[in-house]
Amino acid sequence: MEVSLSPDLQGKLARAADRRGVSADVLIREAIERAVDYDDWFVREVEKGLAEIDAGEVLTHDAVGDRLKQRLAEHQSRR
Repeated sequence: MEVSLSPDLQGKLARAADRRGVSADVLIREAIERAVDYDDWFVREVEKGLAEIDAGEVLTHDAVGDRLKQRLAEHQSRR
């Protein structure tokens, strides 16, 4: 697989790799792995949220406000 990078991005990549003491290839692989892992996590979290909605596990706007008020009051009482 080949990826084309602009000269500006190539320069940034080279400088970042030099600062970390690794090759540009290593830095690219790490960045791609982080991006793919994050994307996988994000999709799983969205799917969990959609499943909760389908199961009726949702809070109304008012219920969220009530919970926030309760937590703020608890926090204030601990001070």
